[in-house]
Amino acid sequence: MSHAATTGPEPKRRDMLSLVATAGAVIGTCAVIWPFIDFMEPSRDVIAAGAPIDIDLSKVASGQQIVVLWRGAPMLIVNRTPQALKTLQSPDLVSRLSDPKSSVHQQPPYAENWHRSIKPEYAVLVGICTHLGCLPLYKPNPDPSEPVPDWPGGYFCPCHGSKYDLAGRVYTSVPAPYNLPVPPYRFVNDTTLRIGENPTGVSYELTSVVQM
Repeated sequence: MSHAATTGPEPKRRDMLSLVATAGAVIGTCAVIWPFIDFMEPSRDVIAAGAPIDIDLSKVASGQQIVVLWRGAPMLIVNRTPQALKTLQSPDLVSRLSDPKSSVHQQPPYAENWHRSIKPEYAVLVGICTHLGCLPLYKPNPDPSEPVPDWPGGYFCPCHGSKYDLAGRVYTSVPAPYNLPVPPYRFVNDTTLRIGENPTGVSYELTSVVQM
């Protein structure tokens, strides 16, 4: 029996098995992530109009990030863990930041604090790097395998290496010049976040920041 005779059909069989396995994996993945995509996506007409959007925070677990679109830009919403909040106040981290006190106008007055938010546990940020408009990656956990030394957790822009902490505060000596912007938002109740609307008595527009 020749070698060709024994191996000829085998690639086709392997290809078929691979196709079936891949299809099963895709279907399984979609089944898992669809509820999250569905709840994160406001209707197209709402996005197009730039109207405020409401987010149900009861579905965002501690340590989890979700991304929603508002006015065509990605909004990052993170339920920060107690350990993450402790890290944000670490003198070692603060000493490595370019604008730790949010002196540059990249946020509304209600986010000019160490956690850059209304409630310490919830970060609400515009997910666009202030260098060249790339999309920073969510890297929340300290990990020696990360491509940056002494990584305490935060955002890393793979395009040119800019780094931000979990409050969107930019590190020193990176290409990005400013902290990530904070959009106008408020809490409708304990579990509902509304992006695009300020708390009562506050006037702030995202277009007023120094740089997107």
